[in-house]
Amino acid sequence: MVLNVIVGEQPTQIDVPEFLLSDAIELFNNMDIDMDKGWQMSRIWVDELTDIQRCQVVADRLLTAMESENENMKLMMAGYILYKMPEIKNIFIDSEGDMTATEIEV
Repeated sequence: MVLNVIVGEQPTQIDVPEFLLSDAIELFNNMDIDMDKGWQMSRIWVDELTDIQRCQVVADRLLTAMESENENMKLMMAGYILYKMPEIKNIFIDSEGDMTATEIEV
């Protein structure tokens, strides 16, 4: 599966192997358990994250992985987003530090 990521004006396609989505389910579930406790999303605290908000949080981690060229983390974070929202077409990641400004196009 391919995740189309746009940061600023820079589009990137991340090709996530199908097997990764099934092999990483335990990791994805653990990420959800962690986010079930609530999350600080930029300046606001969110007690119960929606799927979109979870993907915004993970997109922030994805951006960090892309910037640090951490390929394994990049694939895992992209995999989580595709696992959570398989109908996603594009994700526009805010690079100014406001994860709530990250937009998801389905």
